[in-house]
Amino acid sequence: QVQVVESGGGLVQPGGSLRLSCAASGSIFSIYAMGWYRQTPGKQRELVATIPSRGTTNYADSVKGRFTISRDSAKNTVYLQMNSLKPEDTAVYYCLCSCSIRPTSVPYDYWGQGTQVTVSS
Repeated sequence: QVQVVESGGGLVQPGGSLRLSCAASGSIFSIYAMGWYRQTPGKQRELVATIPSRGTTNYADSVKGRFTISRDSAKNTVYLQMNSLKPEDTAVYYCLCSCSIRPTSVPYDYWGQGTQVTVSS
């Protein structure tokens, strides 16, 4: 059992900031990567940022320079610091944990339930 829970969403004015948190728990053997995706009605879920256990962070061009992804490996927690928010950032933000539950298993994608971020004046 792996559980992924997001928090920190809310309503913010354009130019404001929010920090999202995501905690993964359960029978996690190792984490391949964690990340954030977002989705609005009528659109496909799109990548926002990912942070692999090895390698470098990856950001969508639309958020590069404004958002920062980080993690606390000891807590299996990932954060998304969102600055200079724009109305087009409004979406449900989903956390992803690509993780394995045992040494011989292939990493599997576990998703959180999502947290709403609304940027409006």
